[in-house]
Amino acid sequence: MSEPPSGLFRSWVHSYEEDHEDVRVYRPDDHPFPPARGRRGMEFAPDGTFVDHPLGRGDAPDAVPGRWRLVSDRHLVLTFGGARPDRELEILRCDQDVLHLRRLTG
Repeated sequence: MSEPPSGLFRSWVHSYEEDHEDVRVYRPDDHPFPPARGRRGMEFAPDGTFVDHPLGRGDAPDAVPGRWRLVSDRHLVLTFGGARPDRELEILRCDQDVLHLRRLTG
């Protein structure tokens, strides 16, 4: 089985202004975003842990822990232990500046 892109292991913030078609665009958490009410995000760690950051009360990010695993080349499965539905994602692009994801399920 292949390895995920090394640039994946960081905290990402949704750059919804850059989304196109069915592709969601994320930038590193230190990216100079334009002002916005709130942004969701996610964090991937090399040990297989994952934290989803949906918007919570008052547009503040919440934290939902989970796990990620690579099913095949660039195909990720995110699991949340029943706290929410699992998700499957395809990594279309990942480098130090940008992460492009397509949701396959969930």
